[in-house]
Amino acid sequence: MTEKNFLADQFEAHRGHLKAVAYRMLGSLTEADDAVQEAWLRLSRSDSDEIDNLGGWLTTVVARVSLNMLRSRARFEPLERVPDPIVTRDPSQEAELADSIGLALLVVLDTLAPAERLAFVLHDMFAVPFDEIGPMVGRTPTAARQLASRARRRVQGTAVPDPDLSRQREVLDAFMAASRNGDFDALVAVLHPDVVLRADTGTVAETRGAENVARGALTYGRWAAMARPVLVNGSMGLLTVVEDKPMAVMGLTIVDGRIVAMNILADPTRLAQLDLTFL
Repeated sequence: MTEKNFLADQFEAHRGHLKAVAYRMLGSLTEADDAVQEAWLRLSRSDSDEIDNLGGWLTTVVARVSLNMLRSRARFEPLERVPDPIVTRDPSQEAELADSIGLALLVVLDTLAPAERLAFVLHDMFAVPFDEIGPMVGRTPTAARQLASRARRRVQGTAVPDPDLSRQREVLDAFMAASRNGDFDALVAVLHPDVVLRADTGTVAETRGAENVARGALTYGRWAAMARPVLVNGSMGLLTVVEDKPMAVMGLTIVDGRIVAMNILADPTRLAQLDLTFL
């Protein structure tokens, strides 16, 4: 085996972890792939003999590349969008990528400043120490700790989905039945009073409150017959398909038997970039 092939094998062993870091940083699967590819390019141009901890080195590179991407976004008007969903049928698929990162949490992460997001993601999700995070954002370890603390306060209160998928499925089935049957009261009953629906068709429209969301569900009730249950970021969701063409992905956050958040991606351009080969 050549040295380059050996290095490529070493990199592949870390790819899943690196993409998980980049996805949490960016909320975009295509941008996460770009960040991971940039890490490989930098590794291939480096003297690997001087790298003591390859996993740590690669994580740092991906984090810094992702941070630069976030800062580049911030130079323009904030781009409000529903984060890219990870759509699967089997809980074991994309487990490392989607584990513990629901769409509702990604939506909150999108509101953080780039340095806050990096500090929170690396420390709270991947246990990277602050003395390593500080240099990435040009701060002292103490300042990096403060960044993570501020981010943590923003994230606190984000709804945590019911871990029991069977209970989630019961709520989803009740929502689907009520939508198909045009049962307004049944829809309101399955929605949290403060439910938030975000629909991204290229621009984001937000609807709040159980009655408002229920009225919208009745308006689009005919689509319910074309929707099929899937896992979206490890929780129950819906994939709407018309004539074998994906039209929308809906991620649900279900807590205590009610839907508290609904995030819908219906942007045709971004849907076309998702891996939905299991259809």
